[in-house]
Formats: sequence, C-alpha cells, structure tokens
Amino acid sequence: MSTFSPGVLALEDGSVFRGRAFGADATIAGECVFNTSMTGYQEIITDPSYFGQIVTMTAVQIGNYGINAEDAEAAVPKCSGFVVRELSPVVSNWRSQLSLEDYLKKYGIPGISEVDTRALTKKLRVDGAMKACLSTRPISDEEAVKLARNWQNMAGADYVKDVTSRKSHIWSSTDAANFNTPYMPVGTTMNAPGIPAKRFKVAAFDYGAKFSIYRKLVRHGFDVQVLPATATAEQVRELKPDAVFLSNGPGDPAALPYIHKTVTALLPEFPMFGICLGHQMITHALGGTTFKLKFGHRGGNQPVKNLETGKVSITAQNHGFATDPKSIESRGAKVTEINLNDNTVEGLRHTKLPVFSVQYHPEAAPGPNDADPLFVDFYKLVEARKAGKI
Repeated sequence: MSTFSPGVLALEDGSVFRGRAFGADATIAGECVFNTSMTGYQEIITDPSYFGQIVTMTAVQIGNYGINAEDAEAAVPKCSGFVVRELSPVVSNWRSQLSLEDYLKKYGIPGISEVDTRALTKKLRVDGAMKACLSTRPISDEEAVKLARNWQNMAGADYVKDVTSRKSHIWSSTDAANFNTPYMPVGTTMNAPGIPAKRFKVAAFDYGAKFSIYRKLVRHGFDVQVLPATATAEQVRELKPDAVFLSNGPGDPAALPYIHKTVTALLPEFPMFGICLGHQMITHALGGTTFKLKFGHRGGNQPVKNLETGKVSITAQNHGFATDPKSIESRGAKVTEINLNDNTVEGLRHTKLPVFSVQYHPEAAPGPNDADPLFVDFYKLVEARKAGKI
C-alpha cells in the first residue's frame, strides 16, 4: 500500500468522512450506496449497474485476494468510487494479477479506506441513499459537500446509454469455457450430460449486462445475440430469435421510454425473461410503474419467497428501484416473488404470455446459486413454445 494520502467522502446532508486515499487521483460525485456482500468486490466494481454510484462495502477488509482478468463482469470498472473500512495491505491468491489499489488507479476510479463504514451504512439506511462526493485530492470539506449537492439525482437519469453495447454481436460460447455452474462441472463440454444439446437463439438486450449472464445463458442451451439498448422491435424480428432476454442495468427505469416501447411491441411475440432492470422494463411495458427505494437492495444475502411454491431463496441483488405491485394488478401479470425483508416485488409472471421476470440477479456473481434453475425454466419455456404447447 502506498504512503498515507488523505481522502474525503462528503454527503449532501453535510456529513463528512475523512480517510486514506487510494486508487486514482480524482474528484467524483455520485450516489452513495452500500453493498453487504462478504466477498466478490471485483465483480461488484465491474457491474455496470453501479454506473454513477459510489459503492461502500460493509465487509471489514477488502482487497486481500487481488484482481484477476477472469472475474471481471465488464471490460473496465463501472462504479464511480469505492469506499472500504480497511484496504488489505497484503494481496495473496494464486489467481491474483493485480492489487485492487493498482486496478482502480489504472482505470481512474478513486477510493477511500479507513472510513467508519458501519456509521456510514447506518446513515444511508436511516436517511436513504444520498448524493455524495469522493475526492483523493486536497479539497476542503465545504467544497466536497457543495459538489455532492450539485450532482444530478439518480431519479430521472438514463445511464443505460453509457453502458450498453455500441453494436450487435454474437456472444461466443468459448467465453464460457471456464465458467462453472451446478449443471456443468468445469472441464465438461457443451454437449455434456444434463446440458441441452438443442440450442435456442436468444436476442439479449444489453442494458448494462454482466458477462456472467451471457455465460449462464450459453451454459443453459442458448446461442446469445447481444443487442444494444437502442435496438428496435423490427431489428429483433429480423434476427428471428426463439426468445428475448432483458438484462440488468443502471439508472431510473422510468427514464427509458424508448426501451418501454420496444419491449411492449415484443411482449406478444416472443418468450421473454427479464432480470433487474429488465424486470422493470417489463413492468413499464405492461403499463405499470416503478418507484425509488429508500436505500435499495445490494448484496448476496437477500431472502426472496416464491408465492407460487412457498420456497425461499437467498439471492444476489443490486437495485435502487422496485415495481409498484398495484400498478400491474390489472395489466395481465401477477406477482410471483417478494422480498422477505420489506415485501417489495421480486418477480412477476404474465398470466397468458410466456413472459416472466425477477428483480434479482440469478447469475449471482458474486452470490449464491439458489436462483440458477431460472435459466432452466427459461429454456423449458422456449422449448414448450417451439413445440406449440403454449
């Protein structure tokens, strides 16, 4: 670790947290949120859903196993800033290629350690996620607070345009070569027992998708055609896919009318599976609404109950908005899952169309594999549609 250099995190309410600067020499502003995952910091900082946000980790020590090329969920880090209690002075893992500090410095992301993250997290839980400024440069507390207050609100922001793919492309199955799932041990081939030999073509909208989502789709029997968020319904039809997938992504789901229009047009035509922001896009396509949560759900330990089966799963989540359940009651859909901490909507299913979605991240990188069977459900839904059974 480098010699001590002061850093500052200032919130819009005037609160100031001083600590040790690390990463890039920069001053940024964004929405300050917290993540309760015990591990997986690399996947978190490279998750495009964190675009525009300053992520606080509640785990006490971060950085001890370094960074490697295989675990990134995007080509470069996507969060605006990073806050930790202790940045590990030792990096020790056989897969490590770079320290966390050097990684953030390489990509221009500032970080701050030696912060009372317990107090910060409690403040965000009580008062809600806040606009914030993080600086590793010598600025005053007053200037930092002013920069925090002047930052745009997350509500109403379209960040999808900043993280989506610029052009359509095919996700190569070789990208999943070393990705393990409960259905396919490392080292087995694409035609291994238990893995569907028949492939279906899925048009996957990239609203800020994590690499692991595409890997999971490939592993579970899909050939993935990635589309930018701006792709039209007509462009999807030209591909003649067997199904449509809607990914996760950042920002306010209500601020994306061009996506709402496209999903509305595609709903009656293709089997569809949406996750996180994709779930919210289905909500709006149905004529429903979303609202901003006080501090959101971020971490790999969120309990979700399936109202159809009674089963409880522990899920990985990263979102600050949720579906208003009353807004979809008469829209042809029903709530299928709820969050057991606050009873917010975690899943919905159309009552007549082969369309379903979940608010959480079933690819769970990082996180538990409880929701992995959803990819199997999606495959079976497409298979039934192709067979003319639905």
